[in-house]
Amino acid sequence: MLKRELKINLKSFIIWLGISIFLFLIVFLIYPSIIDSEQIGQINEFIKMFPEEVLKAFNMDISTLDSAYGWLKSEGFVFILLISGCYASILGSNILLKEENDKTIEYLIMLPMTRKKIVIQKVLVGVFYITMFVLGIGIFNWIGLSLSGNFDEIQYFYLSITPLLSSLVIFFICLFLSTFTHKTRKMIGISLGIVLLSYVLQMFSTLAEPTEFLKYFSVFTLADIRNVITNHTINLWMVGITILLSVFFFVMTLIRYQKKDLI
Repeated sequence: MLKRELKINLKSFIIWLGISIFLFLIVFLIYPSIIDSEQIGQINEFIKMFPEEVLKAFNMDISTLDSAYGWLKSEGFVFILLISGCYASILGSNILLKEENDKTIEYLIMLPMTRKKIVIQKVLVGVFYITMFVLGIGIFNWIGLSLSGNFDEIQYFYLSITPLLSSLVIFFICLFLSTFTHKTRKMIGISLGIVLLSYVLQMFSTLAEPTEFLKYFSVFTLADIRNVITNHTINLWMVGITILLSVFFFVMTLIRYQKKDLI
């Protein structure tokens, strides 16, 4: 079954990764022309006009846009967090449900395979593809940065890992929620809503001190990109919380799936 799941989800993985790489390829192709022109000075002056809270939301208060790496540390990694989160949410909401939607669950439960084993193998495939997705984007951008100019390799290495923290938690949350419904389309909408809501909460948490508490309700807080940029290290607390949340929702999925009416 593991090989079957890898094959079934391979096409969507290639499409998501291919589109993401293409978008970053455009950035690396057009950025040199921006840097070599007088526009970069005008852009920096324009950015200074924004409130500090807005700049903080995109890490522009601790990073400049005078290089491709500077863009990645600001808007670039915000985009990576969003796209990896969306991919993880759709994968988590669909990887179990599609068996019910395609009526193949009837075949699976007739095999000498327990529901627990079905969930475990689905999770292994999901975690594998999410990890490969994040690594794929990270490796491509590493190559692009190497060709574009100098960059902090250690800092970038840690930055490239951070999307994995939020994406895995999103995957397990959506996987758990999918055990409460039989409709794939409905669950995909809910999953994408969770990603967008987390992003909005994360954005609002940076705008003012009274709203700072909202970051505790956003999955993207786990990525903690600002800490990596300023301290050149990953917050181990966030790694621990990621593991705890992932294990919790995985166990809850196992419990819930045992009780779910699959037919």
